Amino acid sequence: MRIVFADLATPKSGAYVVLFAEGEALSAPAEAADAEVGGAIRRGVAALGLKGKSGDMLDLPTPSSVGYERLVAVGVGDPAKLDARTAQNIGGDLYARLAKGELKQATIACAAPEGAALGDDELAAEIAYGMKLAAYRFGKYRTKGPEAKAPTLANLRVLTGSAAAARRRFGVLDRVADGVYAARDLLEEPPNVLYPESFAKRCEELKELGVEVEILDEKAMQKLGMGALLGVAMGSARPARMAIMRWQGKKGGAGPLALVGKGVTFDTGGISIKPAGGMEDMKYDMGGAAAVVGAMKAIAGRKAKADVVGVVGLVENMPSANAQRPGDVVTSMSGQTIEVINTDAEGRLVLCDALWHVQKVYKPSAVIDLATLTGAVIVALGGVHAGLYANDDDLAAGLLAAGEATGETLWRMPLADAYDKQLASNIADMKNVGGREAGSVTAAQFLKRFIMDKTPWAHLDIAGVAWTTKPKPTVPKGGTGFGVRLLDRLVAERFES
Repeated sequence: MRIVFADLATPKSGAYVVLFAEGEALSAPAEAADAEVGGAIRRGVAALGLKGKSGDMLDLPTPSSVGYERLVAVGVGDPAKLDARTAQNIGGDLYARLAKGELKQATIACAAPEGAALGDDELAAEIAYGMKLAAYRFGKYRTKGPEAKAPTLANLRVLTGSAAAARRRFGVLDRVADGVYAARDLLEEPPNVLYPESFAKRCEELKELGVEVEILDEKAMQKLGMGALLGVAMGSARPARMAIMRWQGKKGGAGPLALVGKGVTFDTGGISIKPAGGMEDMKYDMGGAAAVVGAMKAIAGRKAKADVVGVVGLVENMPSANAQRPGDVVTSMSGQTIEVINTDAEGRLVLCDALWHVQKVYKPSAVIDLATLTGAVIVALGGVHAGLYANDDDLAAGLLAAGEATGETLWRMPLADAYDKQLASNIADMKNVGGREAGSVTAAQFLKRFIMDKTPWAHLDIAGVAWTTKPKPTVPKGGTGFGVRLLDRLVAERFES
């Protein structure tokens, strides 16, 4: 969908969208449009009992004399509460309405209502951004049926009194949307297409944006002593990879922000094999890695003045004659030994070596890892929030604020030494699982053992939010790309010079 910004005097075509606020307060463009159609907006609003709340929508056919096919009046809610998230959701809902049928183009008049928290340019950019996020679709493998047909809505004109400012603002948001799209593309690819080697090649595409990319193969990881990560990969014919991506938008400073993602491109559970029902969704077990790649694309795409390194550990967890067994002991890159009790608790084995490597080589100022790590976090938080664990209150506060701003919300969970006894092993430094109780917490406690000294660190367990069967205004069904907007916002707020 092509999105352009123009001034309010631009001729309308296709569907013409105007705004009205709570209390049935029409915007100036809505007043003018209402006059063009003989008061049909006010009559329709009254007949349907619409109050201008966010999500209210009136869709009217128009006479040929006005020059556009449809007139859509959209509620924006209380002007004082019209923030960026609300505007994005309005855009998402609007896209869902306009994409139905054979409509080819639409025009939106974005005049902020009196008392709005957003200016005209901000409102225009955020609504367009919400529409862009909602417009994502993965139709690569569809050959027939209605889902194979792409929406006809190809052109969107956003009219505002501050077109140049809106265009500049949207230019940044559009790059973030590119990152979200990249993450969703990775999540949606089938596992016979996306596996460690092909995922690593996708990472190398970021070189076009100026990102430095290094790929470690199994020989290199063996030399570095990554026995925990490599143990997970033993059962697969697909060799493991680690991709390291660095964006240096500024020089100097206390060290880069490190983003670390779990990239299990398919998870059968290994010898501790999962039930067959729903196993196809385990292609999403690389959601953390997808978020890191998407965030790196967004950060580099908008030329952020930040130093960020992204690391993704890429494996496929399969059962075979060569697979890791329950009872095996592996030695991590840190030198700590791990008794593998359950081969389906593999993500933490991948992450612990990735975490150690990025700290040892890059001396980061802070580390954030993302992983579809535990079913326990889904039991605790459902599909609403991701679980946040952190050893640093300031980093946790920054992540919580970024989550609220972007809609990728987090809920802080506890870390405490009392949970460590659940990881005690009879023959090694630790077990890879701590039992059913507090399963998400003990997974975080496991990862904490691989954080050096007092490095600020946060772990995001995104198992409940990495994919969805219940679409939201800006998030279609399937892989969500959760984490891209969150991380980009955190970088913009806390790590840019």
